[in-house]
Amino acid sequence: MAGGDWRGMDRAALSKAYDNSGAVPGSSAIMASLRERSAAFRETRRAEPDIPYGEGARQRFDLFRCGRAGAPLLAFIHGGYWQRNDKHGFSALAEGPLARGLDVAMIGYTLCPEATMTALAAEIPVALAHLRRQVSPPRLVVSGWSAGGHLAALAMACPEVDAGLAVSGIFDLAPIRRTALDDALRLTEDEVVALSPIRHLPRRAGPLTVAYGADELPELCRQSQVYQAAWAGTGLPGDLLALPGDDHFTVLDQMIRPDGALTEAALRLAAG
Repeated sequence: MAGGDWRGMDRAALSKAYDNSGAVPGSSAIMASLRERSAAFRETRRAEPDIPYGEGARQRFDLFRCGRAGAPLLAFIHGGYWQRNDKHGFSALAEGPLARGLDVAMIGYTLCPEATMTALAAEIPVALAHLRRQVSPPRLVVSGWSAGGHLAALAMACPEVDAGLAVSGIFDLAPIRRTALDDALRLTEDEVVALSPIRHLPRRAGPLTVAYGADELPELCRQSQVYQAAWAGTGLPGDLLALPGDDHFTVLDQMIRPDGALTEAALRLAAG
């Protein structure tokens, strides 16, 4: 099991333990490159952009069609520790799944501190319900990276969801409340309890793959390992997917590539 006991860390040490950007040299350049690649992808790939699922400016999703009738749908939730980035910056992640016969929706959501974590988390089930009604896929796989992995895990309880792929996620918010990230999140103790997926494992759910880069920070590895063990321990279906050689940012290439490990995982989940 990666990592030590986070409860023994002070705020500075715990903040560093969750500082993905600081842990990966060149992470800013990686994300800038992803935004550029995503913009170029949108130029060449026809999409149905900014479909509203609510009244908020960010309550929109972009829908990419693979061109195959009756295709399963991958609904992806972007990351950024609930306070950065937007769906447009991750459009390139649709490339791999689209090439393999999946439709893809990129979900936007209101960021903290404009929204509380409670309000933010409540937006995702609404988006998924709209996708189920408007797209009517035979199978819906919810996915997300980092903060999006947390939101995807919470969404496993939604009736619209058939399976899930949570990548490099946060599944227990208790450590986050003691980091510098909480300056913007302003988590309450009630929110930690209510919105930590590990504390609310569903009685029934479709399969969930919990994936992470083996070279990620120990705390990120631990979060995935502990959550998947708890998930499996209740008898829920799924697996743990550690990706050797990938860190918190390079792991995204595993979905951009049609032959990437995350694309393959999404295909398995979409097949049922």
